[in-house]
Amino acid sequence: MADLPEHSLSLVRSGGDATSTDANAEPLSELAAISLRPRNRRRFLAEASALATFLAACTRSKTVSQKSDTTNAPAVPAHSNLNPDSRTDTALRHAMPASSSTAAITGGGNVGLHRFDPVLPPVSSARTTQLHFTAKETPLRVREDTVVAAWTFEGDIPGPIVHVRQGDTVEFTLTNAGSIPHSMDFHAAQLNPKVAFRSVLPGQSLTFSYKPRYSGAFLYHCGTAPVLMHIGSGMFGALVVDPPTPLRRAKEFVLVQNEFYLGPPQNGVAPFDYNKMLATLPDLFAFNGRPAQYLAAPIRVKRGDLVRFYVVNAGPTHPCAFHVVGEQFDTVYLGAPPASAIHGVQTFDVPAGGGMIFELQADVPGEFVFVNHAFGHGQKGAIGVLVVEE
Repeated sequence: MADLPEHSLSLVRSGGDATSTDANAEPLSELAAISLRPRNRRRFLAEASALATFLAACTRSKTVSQKSDTTNAPAVPAHSNLNPDSRTDTALRHAMPASSSTAAITGGGNVGLHRFDPVLPPVSSARTTQLHFTAKETPLRVREDTVVAAWTFEGDIPGPIVHVRQGDTVEFTLTNAGSIPHSMDFHAAQLNPKVAFRSVLPGQSLTFSYKPRYSGAFLYHCGTAPVLMHIGSGMFGALVVDPPTPLRRAKEFVLVQNEFYLGPPQNGVAPFDYNKMLATLPDLFAFNGRPAQYLAAPIRVKRGDLVRFYVVNAGPTHPCAFHVVGEQFDTVYLGAPPASAIHGVQTFDVPAGGGMIFELQADVPGEFVFVNHAFGHGQKGAIGVLVVEE
């Protein structure tokens, strides 16, 4: 470029007009630089040859880039066949669909809508709890007008509520009755995920045991890759661990928030859509798998009751800003109770993958809405009513 006139050199350097001298401005491309040079026949032929070489290089680069993208980026959803909790999953290569529709899920016209009971079941007197869950794909009605192609533990969203004591032994078996690999990740466990949380192939079972070290409200979920798809399609639930010294007697309820990302119905069944999950804009939210179910069928307590909510957020992505309209939480346990308590709380975020315990004294009769106070999410279904009766 030594033979360029000074005004052309200034243009190439500055990316502006002939009067620009800004040394920090963006340089023009090679193609733009060529077009600004003074013209004569010899230079025209030389630059035409340079332009052809430049364009050919661009074409080769684009072709190589496209080929590389096709080779290295599997079709969505990307399926590494590894649990993200485990760098070496024992599951063999198995095609993962981009939606929850599988051959095992057919029309859902006769699937009934049922209310999910939020009451915490009593803890067993035995110090060993034996759990046997079956993973299966099934149509599930979550609203009067909506049947989803659910991937489930025990045929429901969420899976069963589990209640144990800190230090108890949990003996767990997962049997895979589905058509794709599934697994189990207990957030209350401290185990080698390479061994315990590995994927189970269709028709096979896996057993492991653990002792919860901490008390609190914990999530469990399928950990098979892509985890987003498996949690987003319904494979999650709550495990409540009591502290060694029980908390005060209360009316206890479990609320598991989740998000629904739905595709167009197929034979009356809406599949969960992986690409929508990646976009993180849910169609619906819910407590315990059915949007707004506790508006039509509220949770009821008596005046004077201590009310305890175990709020677990399955996500898979958004937090839950838990709030009760017209009330305050006397106590919120951020971690293992009772040491992690804070008091006089109006609203508190439960992160995706987390769980917290909320307590209030029902000393005023009336109807109190409990809601995800991120109201765009509350209005999509993360809402219910607590009725305090005289």
